[in-house]
Amino acid sequence: MKKFLQEFQTFALKGNVMNLAVGVIIGAAFQGVVTSLTDNILSPLIGLFARQNFDDKAVEFLGVTLRYGAFLTSVINFLIMAFVVFLLVRAMNRLMPEKKPEPTALKPKCPYCLTEIQEGATRCPACTSSLEVVQA
Repeated sequence: MKKFLQEFQTFALKGNVMNLAVGVIIGAAFQGVVTSLTDNILSPLIGLFARQNFDDKAVEFLGVTLRYGAFLTSVINFLIMAFVVFLLVRAMNRLMPEKKPEPTALKPKCPYCLTEIQEGATRCPACTSSLEVVQA
């Protein structure tokens, strides 16, 4: 049991897990701000054009109330969140230095058939020509 708890502690305290936890907490707080923006500012502004509170829009269907105004408010919340996350990721990508691919070492080739050869080979695997020991 002690080993299990040590493994869990090692996993839980890894940098990626802690970064994810911080991201989720900040994301939840940010969601509260966006929801407040939509509920308290955008919905009333839209209500100016509709002449009523947009969140209260609903329709009765087969005895069930469908609150499409609240749904559309949630869609607006999502779009705002997605747009802000897009802007943040875009800004972070511009700040991060571009990774240049590392040049790959060329593998030696058989001088007769030009097939790639493993290091230390004495014969070509394709044409079976006798070779000097190939050093990469």
